[in-house]
Amino acid sequence: MDLKNNQITVGELLDNPKSRAVFQRRFPMVMKHPLLGAARTVTLDQLIAFAGAYVPKTIVNDTVSELKKV
Repeated sequence: MDLKNNQITVGELLDNPKSRAVFQRRFPMVMKHPLLGAARTVTLDQLIAFAGAYVPKTIVNDTVSELKKV
């Protein structure tokens, strides 16, 4: 998948069934969060920066690598 130099939005990722499945498998609790819809305009770059405070860097990097493959 073309991540547009990490400028792809969360909404675009969630609209694609394959990338949505990656997030569902790796972060099932986040996918159930009621504010998920509010994050649709956030870019992947912004999400990575935010997630870095809560998720180990290896998991973030592995997720991005998997998204590139779908």
